[in-house]
Amino acid sequence: MKKVIILNASPRANGNTDILCRTCAEAIEKNGCEAEIISFRGKSFKSCIACNTCKEKKGECAIKDDGLNEIIDKIKDAKGLIVASPVYFGTARGDMMSAIQRISMVSYGGDRFLSGMVGGPIAVARRGGHTATIQELLMFYFINDMIVAGSDYWNMAFGKAPGEVEEDSEGLAVISKFGANVANIINKMN
Repeated sequence: MKKVIILNASPRANGNTDILCRTCAEAIEKNGCEAEIISFRGKSFKSCIACNTCKEKKGECAIKDDGLNEIIDKIKDAKGLIVASPVYFGTARGDMMSAIQRISMVSYGGDRFLSGMVGGPIAVARRGGHTATIQELLMFYFINDMIVAGSDYWNMAFGKAPGEVEEDSEGLAVISKFGANVANIINKMN
């Protein structure tokens, strides 16, 4: 079955980002693809050190002690990739940015496995920083020749306290439609 990987950058268990990732995954699965959520909880990703080992070893990052190479292997086997981040101080979490920059370098250094993959970003915040975070994360998709799915609105929702995002019915509907669109695009392509 065609798989979509969802990277959840939240350090919180059962928080708002988790809820949005599960909402998205349910829509993906209802539309004929498999979804796997990979949580960053308990992980810490180092920034790219521009050593170019990924070019020499084709598809492997030189930083081996944080688990990102195992995540990259899962992404290589997928047809879709979604990145979901809470907004901290107006932008995506640093771990998400470190991870996607290294994933990009490994893709560029190897067989460009991200090219043609379907997905898009998700952001959740208390009051603001959503659009800046979406724009920041979209750069990852555009530079990697990826296909970005849309929805009825930007892929964002509001919530601060764990579970509060469930009160944002419009945000949940947007994320659900986004997940369905990702699966439908993948199904039409394959």
